[in-house]
Amino acid sequence: MDSGVGRIALQRSGSEVSFSELSSTYPLKLLSPRIDQRGVAVVYVLTYGGGLVGGDAIELSVEIRENAALVVLSQGSTKVFKSRIGHMLSTQVSPDAVTSQTMNVLVQYKGALFLLPDPVTCFRSAKYNQVQIFRLEGAASVVILDWVTSGRRSLGEEWAFSRYYSMNEVWVNDECIAKDVTLLEEHASSVPPLSSRTLADALAPYSCYATLILYGPLAQSTIRHLSGEYAEISVFKHSTPPSFLWSLSHIREGKGCVVRVAAKETEDVRSWLGLRLKPLERVIGNDIYRKAFS
Repeated sequence: MDSGVGRIALQRSGSEVSFSELSSTYPLKLLSPRIDQRGVAVVYVLTYGGGLVGGDAIELSVEIRENAALVVLSQGSTKVFKSRIGHMLSTQVSPDAVTSQTMNVLVQYKGALFLLPDPVTCFRSAKYNQVQIFRLEGAASVVILDWVTSGRRSLGEEWAFSRYYSMNEVWVNDECIAKDVTLLEEHASSVPPLSSRTLADALAPYSCYATLILYGPLAQSTIRHLSGEYAEISVFKHSTPPSFLWSLSHIREGKGCVVRVAAKETEDVRSWLGLRLKPLERVIGNDIYRKAFS
């Protein structure tokens, strides 16, 4: 079992941003390349060994100070393994151990966070818990992307993991404005299920589900763009499930929104996001935007 702790503290002086702290411990690794976009910094969240295994625990603390903007990306999907045989023998980790990631974020006045990682991919029998809490002060902004794939379909692992839990909670000052929870869990063999449907049956025919939360001044043009498109959608019955579905719900009188997406192909979700979030490009810069959705 490995416990990785990370800390990011970003501040702004004039048009420049700098890290007062950027630190991490194994198996977590944080990298920040130099970019040209003023007022914006980028951090890649990585893990050693190409993924996380049962028992690994990651804790990341992020503080974005006034007027600073941070884009958080990953290099490829977050892969979650049940275990590796060598890993279990050397650490004596239980084969039922859960992999966990926790993120606590504070965004100060007029600061912004753009959390745009690649999706989580859980391998066969893996168990994964994710809790992300975002606290905003005043006119702060967030764009939070949280998505999961069905697994390694080429190996027949379609929704073959044991458990996936993800909770995103957004606070503005002392008010909780959004709380979104996703729980995908296969029935334990010792407990008779209420029906014979497997997790794969319940989630078919889709192989990717995404949740997008937007809030604050820097997200308003994107919210208007999405809201306008959603208002033009006609609702009607389908004889077969469509290949792509999405919905939008407003929060706090239109100051924010929650978007949910389901698709048969992960790349369709990526392409859709790349087009619909285009207004963010002027905020975070062309190069960063392309890296997030290429």
